[in-house]
Amino acid sequence: MWPHWLMRTIKYKKMTGMGGIVALGWLIFTTAVAVSQRKLIFKPVRTKEVEHPHSIGHRSRLVVLRSTDGTRLSGWLLTPRVPGPHPAVVYFGGRSEEVSWVARDAWRMFPNMTVLAINYRGYGDSEGIPGELKMIEDAQMLFDWFAEHRHINAGQIAVVGRSLGSGVAVQIAVSRPVAAVVLITPYDSLLALAKRRFPAVPGFVLKHRFDSIKHAPLLSAPTFIVRAASDDVVPASHTDLLVGKLTRAPQDETIPGSDHHNIPYLEATQDRIAAFLTAKFNRVTERLAAGPGDSHFEIRPLEANTNSAG
Repeated sequence: MWPHWLMRTIKYKKMTGMGGIVALGWLIFTTAVAVSQRKLIFKPVRTKEVEHPHSIGHRSRLVVLRSTDGTRLSGWLLTPRVPGPHPAVVYFGGRSEEVSWVARDAWRMFPNMTVLAINYRGYGDSEGIPGELKMIEDAQMLFDWFAEHRHINAGQIAVVGRSLGSGVAVQIAVSRPVAAVVLITPYDSLLALAKRRFPAVPGFVLKHRFDSIKHAPLLSAPTFIVRAASDDVVPASHTDLLVGKLTRAPQDETIPGSDHHNIPYLEATQDRIAAFLTAKFNRVTERLAAGPGDSHFEIRPLEANTNSAG
């Protein structure tokens, strides 16, 4: 069944000769992109990257939460072994990423922090089909659930998003009270990236836009931009456009020897993220300790990461 917009276009175009053939080819190509865009944007991975993840310094717990429409979402809740409460992180993965590896590497990347890493719909053991609107709804639900968790410090939740997940993190950061934001290989919008790959396709056919650049001026939390030294997926110019729209100058670093695919797994990346979040959380702690408040939580500064893999 042809879309109505395509039928209207065919009806009102005189498709004769070579021009007609070219126009028809363009319409067929555009329709194919419109119909298959979910497969082009999302690449769900069902197999766990780490079968039995274990983090030094964290207790790993497999959790299953239900979205607002009842869809089961599965992932990991990681709590530090030292007494809490603790500052917290919500992690959002990339387009072809299953997030069990976060449970393995949390000791280095998120030391002394409680971490929630849940697979998107259709990823890992999560049910459903991925799509921007539902992914944002799910992310908001996860943040709200996490904010009520008894093992975290009130007002000390950061969001971390990688690649596709940077678009989720930005939208959560402007709709929820976050203490800090980490964006790994972020882009201005998926529409802009799609137009770079398919310049002939009109923008209105793309449903899942993840338009971070539209939300960027509203992002007020301290932000860390983490770039890959070589990125064949998100060109530097698309990250530059996003950074240019931020009203608060971010910390902006490029990780040596990294590319779009290996960047989150590198020790250098994880160490820089840990340092940024630790510093920002400690500033929040100092501010809360200095002023009046009615929080029932005990606020403790974070210690430097002294864990080792040995």
